[in-house]
Amino acid sequence: MITPMDRARERARIHRRVRRKISGNAQRPRLCVFRSLAHIYAQIVDDSQGRTLAAASTLEKEICADRRGAGNLHGARLVGKAIAERALAKGIESVVFDRGGYRYHGRVKALAEAAREHGLKF
Repeated sequence: MITPMDRARERARIHRRVRRKISGNAQRPRLCVFRSLAHIYAQIVDDSQGRTLAAASTLEKEICADRRGAGNLHGARLVGKAIAERALAKGIESVVFDRGGYRYHGRVKALAEAAREHGLKF
């Protein structure tokens, strides 16, 4: 019998495989992305110390005040801009991008490109 693919389990498997290869340190922390159906989240993590250095999501009132849509491309671009500004304010210029097992497409791509446009290098 052919069983249907469990997308969440497959994404977790891909994420574990990617995380074996990349990790963030103090010089170049990791920018990790999580997306749900309604929101998108990004955080910059120093894996050597296990600390989150900066975070942004569409749940914040400042980021998505107009509520034009938190789970769409507009919201992802706003989160990318916010995470880049917060990182630069803390002196972080370069990061390692962790797409979290998601394809580099749509909201994940929009967040990454917005972060690059606002000065973050990866």
